[in-house]
Amino acid sequence: MTSKEKVLENTIKRCRERNIILPTYEQLRDPDKIPEGIKEELKNIGLWDLNSRNLFRLTWKNEPVKSGGGFGDVNFIEFPSELTGVKARVIGLVGKYFPTGAHKVGATFGPLISRLLTGEFDPTTQKAVWPSTGNYCRGGAYDSYLLACHAIAILPEGMSRERFDWLEKVGAEIFATPGCESNVKEIYDKCHELKKERGDEIIVLNQFDEIGNAIWHYVATGSAMEEVFNQIKGEDSRLSAIFLTQGSAGTLGCGEYLKEIFPTMKIGAGEALQCPTLLYNGYGGHRIEGIGDKHVPWIHNVKNMDMVVDIDDNASIALMRLFNEKAGHDLLKETGITQDILDKLDLLGISSIANVQGAIKMAKYYEMTEKDVIFTVLTDSMEMYGSRIKEERENAGEYTALQASADMSRYLYGLGTDHMLELSYYDRKRMHNLKYFTWIEQQGKDVEELNAQWYDDDYWTKQFHSYEKWDEEINEFNERTGLLKDYT
Repeated sequence: MTSKEKVLENTIKRCRERNIILPTYEQLRDPDKIPEGIKEELKNIGLWDLNSRNLFRLTWKNEPVKSGGGFGDVNFIEFPSELTGVKARVIGLVGKYFPTGAHKVGATFGPLISRLLTGEFDPTTQKAVWPSTGNYCRGGAYDSYLLACHAIAILPEGMSRERFDWLEKVGAEIFATPGCESNVKEIYDKCHELKKERGDEIIVLNQFDEIGNAIWHYVATGSAMEEVFNQIKGEDSRLSAIFLTQGSAGTLGCGEYLKEIFPTMKIGAGEALQCPTLLYNGYGGHRIEGIGDKHVPWIHNVKNMDMVVDIDDNASIALMRLFNEKAGHDLLKETGITQDILDKLDLLGISSIANVQGAIKMAKYYEMTEKDVIFTVLTDSMEMYGSRIKEERENAGEYTALQASADMSRYLYGLGTDHMLELSYYDRKRMHNLKYFTWIEQQGKDVEELNAQWYDDDYWTKQFHSYEKWDEEINEFNERTGLLKDYT
């Protein structure tokens, strides 16, 4: 028996002892395929409960209730023109209704599962390291707990207090690295330091270079957007674009799926104007938490991108107050925003607000009409940013009607097409080439693979379609644990 097979045997034994059944990607895309017995068990389990059955809730189709929910349609919000100021239909998938309250918990599934199934990670002896600028390490700690293995979370010290509090509650080992949201290299440095100190005791699951992150979005997020489009489309509707802040580039994996079906649609990637790496080869710090910066992720297929949009972090912070303060709601109501929409605005965390702003800027740039539908993702909710509201009140004072009016005029209706770039072939290649300095020089990746990402037409197709192979291995794994037979 090889060492990897021995590790796999340990994992199977652990899952058998803890009654852990793994979902397939297809089940997370379409929960109708989940065994009825598991659905019955979920009726008695809360959405955030630390229960391994919640692995089956890593889907956009959870019933939006705290406990005992089943599955239904994709959770989304369509933002009215009275709010966006554009004719195009702007739609955001809602991340709040995942375990942990953020869709990143889904993105951690692929990296962890692939290592378990191949015997590269032993949950009985090793710890999973989750380097992150926000919700990824929370999702990783959650999935690790469900799979009965230890987690190490690494994130910048400047992230919101709520994230650290939550990680402490689930028992993760936490390392706060110097800097703010955009200090990604410091996170990598900490990973190298831990690897040097602890060796094989740990395994690093880096969202920025783990293709499993993007594969989950290819399967789950891309198909969810397609389903919503087919649900809401009119006779002349067209799925014209998606906009997503780059972050780890995992969520942009949904664009790979959608372009196979809607080849003329546009993919827009965003970043903070205060850290304009894609747009201007720039750097800096900013306050849009969770979107990662100062480099191009290894798993980002830059060649398939159409536009870069930079968002002023002041704009996102201002709209955070507009959407969550009484004076803001009063103004929005006067503008014609329904109570139903007002009640849902707390479903947008700071990066979600930036995503909506980027979608509005793309709609203006391409002069989109009522026929055009543009999708984005509402990564998480205000549940992780209560401390940020408090800080703004302390620093800027009471939020007044006058300030609300100014913010709405400037940061919603007044959004322009500045700091945007529609990409040529060589714009894309410039951004792709930035990978060299992070991944080849610093992280030891293979330059031949970097070239394959650009020149090999099959490279990305093979990467994203590998989920079919992983589903076969998940089914085989569940057969070996022997647990699934009681549910079929």
